[in-house]
Amino acid sequence: MLIKGGTVIDPAQGLHAARDVAIAGGRIAALDNEIYEETAQTVIDASGYLVTPGLIDLHVHVWWGVSHYGVAPDPTCLARGVTTVYDTGSAGADTFPGFKKYVIDASATRIKAFLHVSSQGLLSAGIGEMTDLRFADVDRAVQMCETHREDIIGVKIRMSKGLVGENGREGLKRACEIRDATGLPLMVHPNASPLSFDEMTAELRPGDIVTHCFHRSDTGILDESGAVRPSARRAAEEGILFDVGHGQGSFVFDVAEAAMSQDFPPGAISSDLHVYNLNGPVYDLVTTVSKFLVLGLTLDQALDRVTAAPARHMGVLGEIGTLQPDACADLAILQLKPGSFEFADTRGGTRSANQKLEAVSTIRAGRLYAPSAFDD
Repeated sequence: MLIKGGTVIDPAQGLHAARDVAIAGGRIAALDNEIYEETAQTVIDASGYLVTPGLIDLHVHVWWGVSHYGVAPDPTCLARGVTTVYDTGSAGADTFPGFKKYVIDASATRIKAFLHVSSQGLLSAGIGEMTDLRFADVDRAVQMCETHREDIIGVKIRMSKGLVGENGREGLKRACEIRDATGLPLMVHPNASPLSFDEMTAELRPGDIVTHCFHRSDTGILDESGAVRPSARRAAEEGILFDVGHGQGSFVFDVAEAAMSQDFPPGAISSDLHVYNLNGPVYDLVTTVSKFLVLGLTLDQALDRVTAAPARHMGVLGEIGTLQPDACADLAILQLKPGSFEFADTRGGTRSANQKLEAVSTIRAGRLYAPSAFDD
């Protein structure tokens, strides 16, 4: 396959230029100024479009039919330029084998999982998953992580009061025990926690992740005066990733603007895509990326945070997150569409824009997928 005439943006290589991309055997075979069509069996004309590494969404929920959050990954992610997703806690130790068999192994989208500390994962909208510590079995979680090392790449805990009840401190302790026993990173959802932001970040280690970094609550990255907390800066300097995790209630324009004006941009941009935000305000990852163009990131900076940056943090840059030769042939063909657009956050805030990213088609491991391929 040859993708010809597009503008290649590959932040991992510092590349933003007209290039042709050749694919063979599911890998990137060549990236050059001109590759002749006669060498290809299939030619895709990408003139006028952007060609990027397949997008990486570090925070989604795709345990469709079991987790109350779940959406089907291929029509909501792969059809929209996203080739790799990280499901963050939809499954726990009691439910992960089914997630692997019926979703991970059955999907064209590459899916990796953060295992929830609660063995039930995210089953019910009405019962906080950490309100009963009998489900927070450290040994069972460690065993599941070790059994499925290819698929489970991290640990997840949600620290909101309604989700942990009286078990916030003990729940975080157990999450850290799983992290330490497995060597896998811990992702923490810090919103409205019974523990302070400083208390939570004090337990984190390099490689861990704070998601929902631009939410509004008293346990967020901003203090009462609107300043970025020193503990947040220290954590970022120590190698803890601050991830957007937009979601249904976890992204506020004002918070993002305040943090970014104080030189605290996100380390990764993710959607937290699930059934409750699929039809707004999230829609998909490229819409979330578009919001950061409004907030002042350049196109290259924004795309870095959904390609090279998450791949680098998860230790897989080179296999994914780049178009360098011999990388997996995961690509997104995107359009930066001009027009008049309005974007919404999760608290009623809006921002206007004159451009928006849209997915045109996706290539996953050398196979072409168009959005229409997933129409019912």
